[in-house]
Amino acid sequence: MIKVGITGGIGSGKTTVCEIFIRLGISLYNADSKAKWLMNNNENIKLQLIERWGSQLYKNNQLDRLFLAEIIFADKKALEYVNSIVHPAVNTDFKKWSLLLTNEEYVIEESALLFESKAFNNMDVTVTVYSPENIRIERVIKRDKVSREQVINRINNQLSDQEKVKRSEFVIYNNEKQSLLEQVLNLHNELISRSI
Repeated sequence: MIKVGITGGIGSGKTTVCEIFIRLGISLYNADSKAKWLMNNNENIKLQLIERWGSQLYKNNQLDRLFLAEIIFADKKALEYVNSIVHPAVNTDFKKWSLLLTNEEYVIEESALLFESKAFNNMDVTVTVYSPENIRIERVIKRDKVSREQVINRINNQLSDQEKVKRSEFVIYNNEKQSLLEQVLNLHNELISRSI
């Protein structure tokens, strides 16, 4: 079984790309969703976060994501601390998940922080979904109802698109010019042929 990591900056359209793979019958592990789940359900993670920022970080036993976002997007050290706790737990969870699917030709991990989290080390193939920054900014403003400044701040906290593209074996261009479906189908066929 081939393990495929798909990444892309905020607003790049990686989730849209991954939805196409799901429709093709491919199993998907969403690292970002799993990280959120682990921060609410893994007692070890919760204890470490509360120890650092206090019990106000959780309301009704649920992580106050907006409160945490304000902390980590304003302080790189805080972001590094959260990542140092959460990323290893997600990587371990992905390994367990993929062991349950060994009969599949390939599986996908969707991760905004594929390279930053070192999850790429668990992958056989890495893919970046690339979209021009101006398109990404507009998408996120519309989707998340946030300011341009907030979006740019988030972009600046991620590895640059150029670096992601450089480190990836494949790039899917979500630039509103090339067919996403066609690119995904071509990659799907390539991955199937490699798994045989």
